[in-house]
Amino acid sequence: MNDSIRFLMCAPDHYDVDYVINPWMEGNIHKSSRDRAVEQWHKLYHVLKENALVDLVKPEKGWPDMVFTANAGLVLGKTVVLSRFLHKERQGEEPYFKEWFESQGYTVHELPKDLPFEGAGDALLDREGRWLWAGYGFRSELDAHPYLAKWLDIEVISLQLVDERFYHLDTCFCPLNGGYLLYYPPAFDFYSNRIIEMRVPAEKRIAIAEADAVNFACNAVNIDSIVVMNKASEELKKRLSAVGFEVIETALTEFLKAGGAAKCLTLRVTEPVREEAKAYVPVESRIMRMEGHLLDSGLINRALDTIVEGGGSFQVLNFNLGEQRQSTSSADVKVSAPSHEVMEEIMTLLIDLGAVAPPQEVCDTNLEPVIQDGVAPDDFYVTTIYPTEVRVDCQWIKVQNQRMDGAVAVTRTPEGPVAKCKLLRDLKVGESVIVGVDGIRTVRKTESREQRNSQEFSFMSGSVSSERRVELVVEQVAWELRQIRDRGGKVVVTAGPVVIHTGGGEHLTHLIREGYVQGLLGGNAIAVHDIEQSMMGTSLGVDMKRGVAVRGGHRHHLKIINMIRRCGSIAAAVEQGILTNGVMYECVKNNVPFSLAGSIRDDGPLPDTQMDLIKAQEEYSRLIVGADMILMLSSMLHSIGVGNMTPAGVKMVCVDINPAVVTKLSDRGSVESIGVVTDVGLFLSLLVKQLDQLTSPYPISQAV
Repeated sequence: MNDSIRFLMCAPDHYDVDYVINPWMEGNIHKSSRDRAVEQWHKLYHVLKENALVDLVKPEKGWPDMVFTANAGLVLGKTVVLSRFLHKERQGEEPYFKEWFESQGYTVHELPKDLPFEGAGDALLDREGRWLWAGYGFRSELDAHPYLAKWLDIEVISLQLVDERFYHLDTCFCPLNGGYLLYYPPAFDFYSNRIIEMRVPAEKRIAIAEADAVNFACNAVNIDSIVVMNKASEELKKRLSAVGFEVIETALTEFLKAGGAAKCLTLRVTEPVREEAKAYVPVESRIMRMEGHLLDSGLINRALDTIVEGGGSFQVLNFNLGEQRQSTSSADVKVSAPSHEVMEEIMTLLIDLGAVAPPQEVCDTNLEPVIQDGVAPDDFYVTTIYPTEVRVDCQWIKVQNQRMDGAVAVTRTPEGPVAKCKLLRDLKVGESVIVGVDGIRTVRKTESREQRNSQEFSFMSGSVSSERRVELVVEQVAWELRQIRDRGGKVVVTAGPVVIHTGGGEHLTHLIREGYVQGLLGGNAIAVHDIEQSMMGTSLGVDMKRGVAVRGGHRHHLKIINMIRRCGSIAAAVEQGILTNGVMYECVKNNVPFSLAGSIRDDGPLPDTQMDLIKAQEEYSRLIVGADMILMLSSMLHSIGVGNMTPAGVKMVCVDINPAVVTKLSDRGSVESIGVVTDVGLFLSLLVKQLDQLTSPYPISQAV
């Protein structure tokens, strides 16, 4: 027996599954056998008594989970941090545990009432006393960790739990003597697993399979070289034996019905203090403000979900709900993250949602100079599609040339500072760049409820539509196209050669001829195959009417390229009467500008194709300026590239048979986009048919 190790237990006199506060309790209300529970508890009690000392706290009627003493608090030396239970079903246990600790001479610390922390169930000491592993995500809050570091004077390592079955850290994580660790990696997020791997050498990490995890193999009690648990597979026992541990199995199935096993039923109350271990916790907190129609737009829910999914925690400090129908709401949210790195990632996402830090906190501390052309300072802020303002000279200024995946460059002028969104390659020495996430806000338009509900057509779904909704989407797109044309707006089409292959060329030609298109973006192939179809009736050598390959058809596209090169350009071929119909013909005849960006696979290419990638991107950007809508038609690379260049506020429709393409465009963050998974030829034919049914133009006053 090791007389230096002592545990606290509570007899199961009143134990039962009386309620549901974790997934294990589902379906087990009053299904636990009292006799078997008592028998199993006593077997565990005697196993521990043979190897250590065991104290008992008196069970209290009405608190059936008091048997799980691991949640009484967290002990280090003669100091204890008392638990603050999340659920009311357990909160009544707190005064009884407090009384026991005080009677034993412990210094008791109590967390604020509204800050959940569930003791040694969510905080486990490294068995060598070097640091404290602390879990959060289900029962304990991240904001409790700085208190633990301060009161216990120890480094705290925060781990986020993501599997609701393993709602406490001790259900999936068990530090062992000698620096070993028994744990179930899928219970943690990616960042937490990375932290675990950085702290514990690979040869000392014992990752278990799900079969052992659901038997609560990690919910074990470690006494020197002994590991006491409910059940372990033969493979796990062999792995533990190979590194010097003896596994003692003692059935605790009745307690599994409530979501606990050996570790949950015990609290180690003799945790030695390691003098050289000192308080440190990397938890970082910031306060962010959000304004707008936070509830009915779902914005506040999205923000809070973003925080949690990003590995952080939150506390809503105040929420002011708009008193009238048109009033906006505001909320101040305290955001906590386990490290500066995670905080920066969360804050970037919150800024995209329109959250902003109090302006007085930032004044020019977020600028660093460019010291090499084409290279940004480390930690530069990566721009999004949303209109952005940055704080310079203690004032907010609007960022010009908004686009995705750039940096914000600031220059000083006699009229004041100017901020522009620039690609990395365009940065120049002498400019300063916004770094970090402080002093940045995105500007979101606050719409009235009437505007959101009365618009006949709305792009605000940000959805990806399957084929069964094509007709509905086509009707909406046709309505908007007619609106844009009648008010003199601008529509840009990004098209791939599939438009021609699927028979959509004639429909795109119709759209251009009828004034629905004001710019065309594509690659060498869309032009080549359009002209091939126009002059030879084939596309990639396939007869477009019969759908069969023609003899020698594989040479057609090269003959077309050669012919256009002889003319000097596509426009010259039209002027010379050689090219008389098709998409490119209509662009020339109707003065619709186009830009063809080349690639390494291009044959020829056509003389109009821009093979300098940088220049092609610049041409694309120039043609996008002022666009009201962009139709992206079956061209993965060109569509994604255009999407990255396009600021928020431009309506986008992406049509592709490949769902990955439309999902990629939808994921860029714009809510003013629709993805349609369907054949592009079918989509265009339905679109032209729907437009032809709109026989009268809409009054300009109705335009949106």
